[in-house]
Amino acid sequence: MTTTRVSEQMAADDVAAIDELRQDYQLMRDALARVIVGQQAVIEQLAICLFARGHALLMGVPGLAKTLLIRCLAETMDLSFSRIQFTPDLMPMDITGTDILQESASGRREFEFAKGPVFANIVLADEINRAPSKTQAAMLEAMQEHRVTAAGHSFTLDEPFFVLATQNPIEQEGTYPLPEAQLDRFMFMVEVTYPELHEEIAIARTTTGGDRPQLEHILDGKRVQGFQDLVRRVPVPDHIYEFAAHLVRRTRPSDLEAPEWLKPLVSWGAGPRAVQYLILGAKSRAALLGSYMVRLEDVVTLAEPVLMHRVITSFAAESEGINSRQVVRRLVDELVKEG
Repeated sequence: MTTTRVSEQMAADDVAAIDELRQDYQLMRDALARVIVGQQAVIEQLAICLFARGHALLMGVPGLAKTLLIRCLAETMDLSFSRIQFTPDLMPMDITGTDILQESASGRREFEFAKGPVFANIVLADEINRAPSKTQAAMLEAMQEHRVTAAGHSFTLDEPFFVLATQNPIEQEGTYPLPEAQLDRFMFMVEVTYPELHEEIAIARTTTGGDRPQLEHILDGKRVQGFQDLVRRVPVPDHIYEFAAHLVRRTRPSDLEAPEWLKPLVSWGAGPRAVQYLILGAKSRAALLGSYMVRLEDVVTLAEPVLMHRVITSFAAESEGINSRQVVRRLVDELVKEG
């Protein structure tokens, strides 16, 4: 698909809107850089999720500024933000809300629904694996359906609605790991790694001085929703759809397309939702970087965050020290070489 054909497919307003999105995204990155040192890949993946209407699961040890990053991301947008600290005694009603008996002006006592912290545009579910399955399910229903069921009534959540959950990978005692089927609801698994030496020195300098700078609002809810609609209209060449579908099918050990080396290493592969998220993520990344069409590099770049938590390795793989990231990376490399 040539640039000329792409320009014919996209309206002039959409081309101009992509330019605006790229500029706003750069402003967001510049603003976050005033507070967050490094983590550029993490910031990019979170922005891709936001504009693709997805949710993200952040994995990283304590002290890597995951919570601060999410709070600052919300601060760059004129959106409501709430943080839920998941604990073993957290109940579903602590997330969704509950009916409270109130006395009206006329003196009558009536039940009134008090909304929980999930009623926000950006929700930080901190250490989601610390709460039991029943509580996790309430959060995951809101993520999937964009509505809450409580006390026999359904309430629609305000748009945009974006959930960022964190998990601590080094503590397993007293935790309730998310089942594989629930992990599939997250568009990306974002790995937050240790900073480089020069970044760690910069962190020590910037965080041990005065108060952190306040960030200005760059986007509001209506503009975010407009950009989310725009992302859906970014054109995708046919060979990109085919690449994404073939890549996902190769993760399934029972599929005829799966290579022989993968079959003993993988217990379960990715489902169709992975193809959808590869394409949506590639559309979002292309728009954020100012491209008017999806390129192969967009899909390749997002293969790991989309597939890592959807490819379940076997005991044989674990015994050989092979993880899902290595499996996905090898699949991508082989498919790219095949052309």
